[in-house]
Amino acid sequence: MNLKSFLQRVGADLTAKYVYFHCADDYTESIDMAAALHPQTILATRYANETIADPFGYPLRLRTSTKLGYKNAKWIRAIEVTNDFTETFWSKQGFNWFAGI
Repeated sequence: MNLKSFLQRVGADLTAKYVYFHCADDYTESIDMAAALHPQTILATRYANETIADPFGYPLRLRTSTKLGYKNAKWIRAIEVTNDFTETFWSKQGFNWFAGI
């Protein structure tokens, strides 16, 4: 399912600035709302007609074609839509937060 459809279905504020992902092991990542609404940004539960296996992000994984690979959060346990920027795992390590187009 694309992330936009999911956000619409749950009634999220699509005018907010960020979508923040809380993952297993206290890993965090976020993307801007424009990237979240891009039609190729998806929430994946399956790959090649099979449930995503544990090493690949079971049970839910973000896949976005407009960002670098480290923005594709795995093992998502919560999604937050917010206007407040919060540092993410990689931005705290000095990596560029935006990381894409």
